[in-house]
Amino acid sequence: MRRIFPDWTYGPGPRDGCWWDETVAAPDWPILGEETRADVVIIGGGFTGMSAALHLAAQGTKVALLEAETPGWGASGRNGGFCCLGGAKLGTAAMERQYGAAATAAYHKAEVEAVALAGSLIETHRIDADTHSKGETRLAHSPRAMEALRREAEAGGTLHEASDLPGLGLAGAFYGGLTDPTGFALNPSKYLFGLARSAQNFGAALFQRSPALSIRRDGKGWHVSTPTGGVTADAVLICTNGYSSEDVPPWMASRYMPAQSTVMVTRPMSAGELEAQGWTSDQMAYDTRNMLHYFRLMPDRRFLFGMRGGLTSSPRAEASIRRRVRRDFDRMFPAWRGIETTHSWSGMVCLSRRLVPFVGPVPKQPGLFAGFAYHGNGVAMGTYSGRALAWLALGQEPGLPDVMSCLARRFPFGRWRRAIMPPAYAALALADL
Repeated sequence: MRRIFPDWTYGPGPRDGCWWDETVAAPDWPILGEETRADVVIIGGGFTGMSAALHLAAQGTKVALLEAETPGWGASGRNGGFCCLGGAKLGTAAMERQYGAAATAAYHKAEVEAVALAGSLIETHRIDADTHSKGETRLAHSPRAMEALRREAEAGGTLHEASDLPGLGLAGAFYGGLTDPTGFALNPSKYLFGLARSAQNFGAALFQRSPALSIRRDGKGWHVSTPTGGVTADAVLICTNGYSSEDVPPWMASRYMPAQSTVMVTRPMSAGELEAQGWTSDQMAYDTRNMLHYFRLMPDRRFLFGMRGGLTSSPRAEASIRRRVRRDFDRMFPAWRGIETTHSWSGMVCLSRRLVPFVGPVPKQPGLFAGFAYHGNGVAMGTYSGRALAWLALGQEPGLPDVMSCLARRFPFGRWRRAIMPPAYAALALADL
């Protein structure tokens, strides 16, 4: 595999200290050690791949899923656990200019459907994922941002002025907020492993430590090779998102941009400590910055706080971004300056050049499909995209909005495309002032 970050990025370093690992034991899948045959082979065992595996296996399709590391190792096992609206980084006005009002409305409907799908899977398969929160609340970081929320509230949602927030248990240095009732918070690892159990119950074969080294056509369909085996199948689904490779398949090269997100979790807090800050709500929330912070009080009274912004990856860079997360946490929640951080980790979200997700066939490669680029909102949108990929593999209509079906374009500069991120981040930070 050929990736654009240093090898350290894809090792255990950034993941060290992930809280979710303490909450549930990872399943022990076998390593693929032979040549086998399947109807569909799935590369990547996160939300997208596991949703695809579950939906395919439930239809009686013979599925083989290849995870390069261990279950939950990638972004699906180290994210913030926000199952909410999102998936695109393109604003509504810009999306309407580029795709039209009808296509934009269809995309926003898909966002709602994605959340509903995740919720229905949790209910249907009886997954205990520690769900909580009634929708999500965006909190204005500036007076200008609050004016934008007021305008947006005309189309729906519940507006909160700054004076309302303490009574809602959302006290802080915010200028107000807007709550959308769609969405909920969860433990992402418990959700992922619950999907995996159900997929296995339907007959899906799941393999760990079985990275896909190559994909090629042969006389029997597609062949995916691993270090110790291989799978021949009629269709291949690429579900690797921010942990994709430039050469598996080569079509992926430059069509995705990994970007770092870092999370910390505190020790459990007492009722008195929560009251001291004035944050007692279970509501998941994030601020209105482009370089956003996202945060929530979890059922065990630990507080989760995350942010975007890491541009390089190394032991030194990782230590630096973790310190920065803590500094921002202390600034936003000053009453908790003395509350210990017990866990902190980083992972990769995935962007596309169009700033919208892509789900669809790889051109001129019949039977090869890909789904990626959820822009930090992969719990719901990854689940939705996985189902769509399953339908595509079966030759069925996936019901995707046109916005998600437009071919993912390449970023400039090829393997050196990370060079565009520092100026882009700088511009976004200036816009937040």
